Amino acid sequence: MKHSNIIYVLFFIACHWCSACKQPVAQPILTAETYKHYIDSFNANDNELYVQYIPNEKSWYFLSKNIPLFDCPDKQIEQAYYFRWWTYRKHIKKTPGGYVITEFLPNVPWAGKYNTINCAAALHIYEGSWLHDQQYINDYEKFWLKGGGGIRTYSFPVANAILRQAQVTNNTSFAISALPELIENYTGWEKEKLDSNSLFWQVDGNDGMEVSIGGTGATDNAGYRATINAYMYGDAKAIAEIAALSDQPDIASRFNEKAGIIKQNLQNKLWDDTAAFFKVLARDKGSKFCTARELHGYTPWFFNLPDSGYSKAWKFLMDPRYFYAPYGPTTAEQNHPGFAISYKGHECQWNGPSWPFATSITLTAMANTLNNYNQEYISKADYFKLFSIYANSHQIKRSDGKIVPWIDENLNPFTGDWISRTRLKSWKNGTWSEEKGGVERGKDYNHSSFCDLVISGLVGLRPGLGNSLVINPLIPENSWAYFCLDNVLYHGQVLTIMYDKTGDRYKRGKGFFVFINGKEAASSGALQKIELTIN
Repeated sequence: MKHSNIIYVLFFIACHWCSACKQPVAQPILTAETYKHYIDSFNANDNELYVQYIPNEKSWYFLSKNIPLFDCPDKQIEQAYYFRWWTYRKHIKKTPGGYVITEFLPNVPWAGKYNTINCAAALHIYEGSWLHDQQYINDYEKFWLKGGGGIRTYSFPVANAILRQAQVTNNTSFAISALPELIENYTGWEKEKLDSNSLFWQVDGNDGMEVSIGGTGATDNAGYRATINAYMYGDAKAIAEIAALSDQPDIASRFNEKAGIIKQNLQNKLWDDTAAFFKVLARDKGSKFCTARELHGYTPWFFNLPDSGYSKAWKFLMDPRYFYAPYGPTTAEQNHPGFAISYKGHECQWNGPSWPFATSITLTAMANTLNNYNQEYISKADYFKLFSIYANSHQIKRSDGKIVPWIDENLNPFTGDWISRTRLKSWKNGTWSEEKGGVERGKDYNHSSFCDLVISGLVGLRPGLGNSLVINPLIPENSWAYFCLDNVLYHGQVLTIMYDKTGDRYKRGKGFFVFINGKEAASSGALQKIELTIN
């Protein structure tokens, strides 16, 4: 062999070995190609009526470059994970001012600029923060703050969502630069919706929750709701943290004080002690509580707002007399006389049906409770069960009898039927109505989160600023023999979170492992919380 060839071979070998530990550089545990069959199947079964920036034919290329990979023994959950990324991709829309994320694919009359709706925009940002290319979310945030979006059309915790993105990326530059607009937006809410009792009010429809038991949708029947008040608390805390990051302690102190006032009033005035639940307080009916427990009463835990004494509210979630159902949870307690699963009147009712939007918020709040509170009312097993129900609801039986993945608007919590779709497809003269949004209005509805729930809840990657990394899976020890979340871009590093009970699935050893950029950073023989430092 020639001398130059020997040098080349030695160099090649050296590049494939770690000089520090003399071990081969680890290869990715999961490969994107393994999951391409899901995308191929989704494309094959799809009637692609509304094409935006990334058509079906380019969906695999986009997803293979952008999303964390997930592997688990429950193939319904695994399929739903890739399906929800596939549908999220459909809603990326390129505009003259940059990218936005839509809620509906067809244009709907009640949308704003570029067919955008801010009702679920925070969940769009939570979800999209895990994409490798953050330009889509960066542009979307700029749109709401500076691009002419109707930022206060619906309740929307924009500061909290922007801070959450920063916690995933560890890049605070946009959040800091947006601080004046975030303060201006907060001040706008105070002018429009803050009463002299220091509570914010909202109409149920502008919370995205029409025809609820706690509100009729009319302005004169507006209420002081846990939703809008929790959102404003979340935004106040986020603004305070962003101000501290930008070395503006006076602003940080002022908004921490605002958050404290909201917390005190929400707990003192919206907590029905007899019902052990946060409820709507009527604005113009003698300050009476709504008689029903409604699922949105769990919203304060989305922002880690309540003190520990309020955790007793969680005892109702998994009880079939209240919120638990085979395709639930229900949006109102089932034992209330106003509870209804109706196929008459408004197609979007929040007085009983299960809504992925509300389920997403509840599961995020539930994960926060399990991570940040000492309580005895819910467990990892409950989270795992409710999340599995949510995943299993992502389907529909077509007219030819084939069951395919699906996400839409509201669900019948007892049968899994997509109520609004059943009604809208024959709304006017036996077909779809343009006044209601046109053909296939709710198909691929982008009004909830799912992938973020897998990453931050089920697998337990808890985003935060700085160099600490916390992973606390909410998967009960004996539920799965294996799972892996790979190719996760977090703080500029590529993470792999892997559990292999026997070591046979991934051939990397037995137990629970965390890899950073392919190198083992932590491990445990059991599935448990892991905390470490990430550079």
